[in-house]
Amino acid sequence: MTAARDTERLDPRSVAGKIEIILDAFSMDDVDLSLAELVRRTGLPRTTVHRICQVATMWGVLERSGADYRLGLRLFELGQRVPRQRILRDAARPYMQELLYRTRSVVHLAVVDGLDALVIERLSPYRQPTRHTQIAGRMPMHCTAVGKVLLAYSHPRLLTETLRAGLPRRTPRTITSALHLSQALERARETGTATEVEEMHVGYFAVGAPVLNSEKGAIAAVSVTSAIHANSVEQLADLVKEATAGITATLRAAYG
Repeated sequence: MTAARDTERLDPRSVAGKIEIILDAFSMDDVDLSLAELVRRTGLPRTTVHRICQVATMWGVLERSGADYRLGLRLFELGQRVPRQRILRDAARPYMQELLYRTRSVVHLAVVDGLDALVIERLSPYRQPTRHTQIAGRMPMHCTAVGKVLLAYSHPRLLTETLRAGLPRRTPRTITSALHLSQALERARETGTATEVEEMHVGYFAVGAPVLNSEKGAIAAVSVTSAIHANSVEQLADLVKEATAGITATLRAAYG
């Protein structure tokens, strides 16, 4: 959980605040969690967790799985109604599908959420191992192509907060220096693309470009993640810029 999101939490004494704490206890890798595990992760009293889980189950945001709990389909249903996400995904999907066809590589669409890049759409080649971030997964800003693009084309405050939170190392090639990150963002603004080479996953690189609003700020970012020897940086840069230009034009034509 990022520092930015911690400051935006609901009052943990309220029912809504407790539901938020319990839902946040589920990670991307979790399918089911026992009541005991929810108590351990949330730090809430067992009776409180049990009562709140019953309420959340009635609302459909949690479901029972035997004696355990899992996130409910009601959350998915509500998520599909978010206008910003739906509009972006609808505009971007044809261009992302073209990128997938031309690169045979994983394509991400992400937006800023707190100090993370939140993936709102992901396309991948048939039967490719799913080692990269899933839809609704979070990606770090400082060592991903989409993250660097979003940092480069967002208010400087976002970079300041990202640096304050720290730049954790993911691989031996991850940028962990404020100076080196600032230089990478300057290059991104000059070229219109950001690149990461083996900063998140050894053996992979990614190239990203921004979807821009009328003030040249980033609405979102699109990236392609490829095995090192499958594509070239230059080839992907041209294709991603072409795609984001198309998405930007589509959004402006439809919404101004």
